[in-house]
Amino acid sequence: MCLILVASRSHPEYPLIIAANRDEFYHRPTAPLCFWDDHPEILAGRDLQEKGTWLGVTKKGRIAAITNFRDPAHINPDAPSRGLLVSNFLISDQTPENYLKAIENSDVNYNGFNLVVGDINELWWFSNKKKDILKINPGIHGLSNHLLDTPWPKVKKTKAGLHDILNTSSPIDPEDIFRLLADTDRPADDKLPDTGVGLKWEQILSSVFVFSEIYGTRSSAVILVDKFGNLTFLERTYKKATTSSGEPVFDIHELKCTLKKIENEWLFTGIKEIDVIEK
Repeated sequence: MCLILVASRSHPEYPLIIAANRDEFYHRPTAPLCFWDDHPEILAGRDLQEKGTWLGVTKKGRIAAITNFRDPAHINPDAPSRGLLVSNFLISDQTPENYLKAIENSDVNYNGFNLVVGDINELWWFSNKKKDILKINPGIHGLSNHLLDTPWPKVKKTKAGLHDILNTSSPIDPEDIFRLLADTDRPADDKLPDTGVGLKWEQILSSVFVFSEIYGTRSSAVILVDKFGNLTFLERTYKKATTSSGEPVFDIHELKCTLKKIENEWLFTGIKEIDVIEK
């Protein structure tokens, strides 16, 4: 996951909204949003290579998501998959703070990450590049491949865009949030961070929706939790192709999952598959 937006208690009807893009190599095998056969309480997409995930929820209201911290000079190719940090939290019954403390004190050498864990009432953030465990305050927050709310252009742009969506008199339309996540514009070179990947890749990775020949946005997700505790999880997955002129085209498959809050658990009410469209 390379972009996560969190709107906590920023809208009267939806106390929690999460919007996210997962960027990954196109060849990496991935399963779309579903309940897992081996852990049927988890609703998430799945990295079929390492069996973890980048964003997921459970029937008991646990939520977790992760982004990589971009630091190519300090990559350990033998490090364990960071996606397991997400699935391990979803499986566990530890409090968010205790789970993050256990990771902080562990001697497992993960590559750099930002991890968000919690439930529909509160979220916590930890990065192994900063070593701070923070409860996320009410407001609109953004994460890309640096620390929480680092003002990279895509983070600033999408936070402002989500603010505008939430501060209208109209009902929240997930399509507006997906449109925000589909932005392919790239900022000027002098606005780009220098993370050690070279100018070409800084340009490629700078857009909200990333695309290149080998790597790009593989899925977008919107999670809406309403004031009654009901949760809607929408995911769009993208399969890259090219036209005869070489322009990128994406087949888009959308899934909508609705869970209704019943006491302390959510009752799964079904996944709706939406027609494939082209971008």
